[in-house]
Amino acid sequence: MKVLHLSGATSWRGGEQQLLYLHDSLKSQNIEQIILCPFNSELYNRMINKEEEKIIGYNKSISIDLNFALKLKKICRQYKVDIIHVHDAHAHTYAFLSAFLYGNKTSVVVSRRVDFPIGTSWFSKLKYNHKSIAHIICVSEAIKEIMSKDIKNKDILSVVHDGIDVNRFPFKIKTNKLRPLLNLNEDAVVIGNTSAIAPHKDYFTFVDTASVILKTLPQAHFVIIGNGPLENEIKNYIKQKELTGNITLTGFRSDIHELLPDFDVFLMTSKTEGLGTSILDAFACNVPVVATRAGGIPEIIETNITGLFAEVGSSGQLAQQVILLLSDINLRRKIIDSASNTLNNFTQKQMADNTYNVYKSIGH
Repeated sequence: MKVLHLSGATSWRGGEQQLLYLHDSLKSQNIEQIILCPFNSELYNRMINKEEEKIIGYNKSISIDLNFALKLKKICRQYKVDIIHVHDAHAHTYAFLSAFLYGNKTSVVVSRRVDFPIGTSWFSKLKYNHKSIAHIICVSEAIKEIMSKDIKNKDILSVVHDGIDVNRFPFKIKTNKLRPLLNLNEDAVVIGNTSAIAPHKDYFTFVDTASVILKTLPQAHFVIIGNGPLENEIKNYIKQKELTGNITLTGFRSDIHELLPDFDVFLMTSKTEGLGTSILDAFACNVPVVATRAGGIPEIIETNITGLFAEVGSSGQLAQQVILLLSDINLRRKIIDSASNTLNNFTQKQMADNTYNVYKSIGH
């Protein structure tokens, strides 16, 4: 079996990390793989210097690129590819056009990571129901339920939860690196998030929640590790709320595994969420989580067992739960212990094994 992983993303977010996790796990099982991604992508930069890997770059210009769709067919023929696994919406479009316009007969597996319905246009409906689609992998039951409303053949839908490599997070106690980085006192309470600064993460509610918490815990400091398209808007909103001294945006960091253990609480304020693997990262670092009931998050968190919940957009509820977690040491210990055990259900190996089972079910 030969698998072509097709990515259209240029940034580095959860989906790209999962692609790499999958690739590395399948490699250990001697599955032949090719990664096809944009030249200017973070994925290409990370893979190009690994001589033993098969990586092909392409110039990404537009999402509907007919020339690249034709090139994709030629690549599949040249390398005798059995399955194209598309990892984002643009990659899916390229694979669909390659089949629809140029007769590429290679089976397509789609990873669906977002918890909103597919588009209502004829193009979207055709793209998701085309005969080239052998399977759609949903990263949560929540996504599968949403997708089932628009997918004619329900048999091609299945759930494979994302997983993490717990070995990436070796520190289970504070490393004492984050507070010096932020020029904070040792006793400062740190509440943060490590997700991309994107619309669905709803960092406006994160800032609103910080404002509420600070009225009770003035020693608290909030940190956002990451970057994204709304970074400037969030910075302006922080300034507008007069919280510049209370909230730090670090930008992209490659040492999250060292900084995350210094959080006292991980605060997830998403309004939509496929699954929420950054929560799993927090679990791996023994950081308790307060999150919204968005998308697939309830499939990770069991309320009052592995984390605390609030309704989407409710800064008051989120603040109340954070304060409760910080004030009740027994609850905090219980949640940390239970969350750590939950990681056994969300490993990189499980995700890869379940994905490989999908590949085998296609018949190659």
